[in-house]
Amino acid sequence: MPQFFLNKRLIILLVSIIILVALIGFSLREKENLTWPEQFVKDTTGWVQTVFSRPAHYVAGFFTNVQDLQNTYQENKKLKSRLDELAKLEADVQELKKENDDLRGILDKKDHLRSYDPIQATVIGRNPDLWHELLIINKGKVNGVKKNMAVITANGLIGKVKSSQQFSSTVQLLSSMDHTNRISAVVKGKKDAFGIINGYDEKTELLLLKRIPSKAKVKKDQIVITSGLGGVFPKGLPIGKVVSVEPDENGLTQTAYVQPGASFYDIENVIVVKREITQPDFGDLTQGEEEDL
Repeated sequence: MPQFFLNKRLIILLVSIIILVALIGFSLREKENLTWPEQFVKDTTGWVQTVFSRPAHYVAGFFTNVQDLQNTYQENKKLKSRLDELAKLEADVQELKKENDDLRGILDKKDHLRSYDPIQATVIGRNPDLWHELLIINKGKVNGVKKNMAVITANGLIGKVKSSQQFSSTVQLLSSMDHTNRISAVVKGKKDAFGIINGYDEKTELLLLKRIPSKAKVKKDQIVITSGLGGVFPKGLPIGKVVSVEPDENGLTQTAYVQPGASFYDIENVIVVKREITQPDFGDLTQGEEEDL
């Protein structure tokens, strides 16, 4: 009896396989005209596929869009990071270029420093409240820096050493309002005109060249340099150009307004000028006044 049921199941399985293969072959066969049951089944199947496929495609598209947004966000984040790095790199390049230009200018100046020894220094401190008055450099007595030595940049004279410590020095700028801050200068022309740099106009940002003889012919754009007559500063250090000239109140002298060649605002690298010629004794010439430099 069990053998009979086993054979029966085997027969049913074989018949089912034959029917399935026949149906598959029937369905794969191309027909020009379908019966209405076949047409109904086909249309129903297509409608059901359409109903379910559209939401499926929508959901799949939604997740694809979300993934694309996430990828775009990550790429945008990376690009912003690179842009920040690029901006920093560009700033570094500009800073290095400026420093390189300053150093090149200083090196060029060394070729012309025949009457004095240059001591290269870097600005290490400035007080915001005294920005146009004083600054501190990283060279001092151990480097040969002494009081009243001239301090220049690649573009011209900026001031003098006010005091010197062992490893640093304080520089008084030409823009300082200290009335004792005086520099002996000369306006170059067919006939030189001598005067004293003493004072600074904060509104126009111009230096005041005073005590020019009234008969001296001083014109706009004439070059102003140190005269070397003060005994501390060597001759020929560039100061600036004449912008205008006005007679003094007493009419005996003139005052020239000078556009400084160097910037007093942005200073990083400087040269302290150590004059080679021995400073003369001005005791018989000063008559109790502080000597002009």
